[in-house]
This record gives sequence, structure tokens and C-alpha cells, in this order.
Amino acid sequence: MKKSKSLYHGHRFPGSIISHAVRWYFRFLLSLRDIEELLFERGVVVSYESIRRWIDKFGADFAKRVKAVRRKPGSTWHLDEMFVTLRGEPYLLWRAVDEHGVELDVLLQKRRDEAAAIRFFRRVLRANPVPRKIVTDQLRSYPAAKADIPELVNVKHVFVKAAARVNNRAENSHQPTRERERRMRGFRDPKRTQAFLSSFGPIRQHFALKRHLLRASLYRKHLAARFDSWRLFTGIAQTPSAVF
Repeated sequence: MKKSKSLYHGHRFPGSIISHAVRWYFRFLLSLRDIEELLFERGVVVSYESIRRWIDKFGADFAKRVKAVRRKPGSTWHLDEMFVTLRGEPYLLWRAVDEHGVELDVLLQKRRDEAAAIRFFRRVLRANPVPRKIVTDQLRSYPAAKADIPELVNVKHVFVKAAARVNNRAENSHQPTRERERRMRGFRDPKRTQAFLSSFGPIRQHFALKRHLLRASLYRKHLAARFDSWRLFTGIAQTPSAVF
């Protein structure tokens, strides 16, 4: 039987180091230069530009694999938008999460109209089953777009006031993005921002367990399982102690 090529075929550094660098970047509030320093401390001399290329090449694929192993999405969608500024221009970041707070998808767009809402609904539907209920704020683009999509016509639609904080599932999910936006001193290029945020949510959430709801031993057990699955779908056999 012909042996398949490694995911990291052609790279000078082993996959364990590349996997660590990509995970650190999406999981923590670290810059490329921060990761360069962390690797150097461990005896790995690599430039931050190489780390950037690793992130560009492997980030989306790792995020796709994370989505494939997580539990089935909930039946309720919570939708919300947040304003972000890219080089002085305002953009809308549309986000959908389920009732458990798991991010379903994000889409960066210039507008907030019906056409933009239709594009977002169709994007979320491509990777997720039709929901039982949709929860949104009172933006009129949502019901207009929903009426134009056959799969969503009969789905229950609940409107809430943003000021009432009833849609906290979606609103709270913006917080990690805001923190990362500040750490990166703002987003710049729309395509790179979309690519980054599409990978950032799934990879971050894979490791961001609800620590306050778990006793220490159970938290460590769940976190160890997440690391095991990460090593599995990134093609890494070593444990962390064997990498550095």
C-alpha cells in the first residue's frame, strides 16, 4: 500500500513545532513575535514570517478538522453583528452561535442590508443543519432575508431588544474577537481578517472549556482529551514533553 504524504511534507521543521505555533496563535493573545520568542526559548530558531506562513497554510485546515470532531450543533441559532474598522473603513462582522455558545460561522461584510443577511444565512446553512429557532435583534434585514430562503421560511424567529441583553449568547461571543482586535492593534485586510476569524473561533473554543463549571480534576481530564484529539487531527504523535 502506498504511504500517504505527511501533512507537513516539504517543511524544514517537524509537524509538532508547526502545530504548537498554530495552536498558540489562535488560542492565546499572542503575536507572531511572541511565538517566535517562545519557540526560541525552547531552542527553536524560526522567524515570525515563517510562523505567519504556517498559520496561513494550516489554520483553516485545522479549524475545519476541529469542527468535524465537535458535537452536533444545537437547534437554536443566535445571530448578531458587530462593527469592526479595517484601515479606517467600517465593516460588519456577522456571527452565528448555537444555544451552547458554540460559534457556527462568521462573515465579514460591508453592508447590513437584506442581501448581506441572505449571504450570511446561506453560508451558515452550508455547514449546519436547519435550526428549530432563530434569535436575532430587531434588525429588519433578518426577517426579509429569512423569507427569501426556503429552508428557513417556517423556522421560528424570535426578536429581542439589544438593550435587554436577552441575546447574550451572540453578544458575549464577540468578546474574544474584541480582545484579539485590540491585541493586534486593529484588523487591516478584509480577506486576511475573514480567514483569521474563521479559524480563530473554532480553534479557540476547542480548548476554551468552561472552567468555572468544572472541578479541577474533571477540567484537566476534559482538557487532556482535547489535546489528544488535537494531536490526532494535526497528525502529531508526540506528547508535549516529547516536543521540546
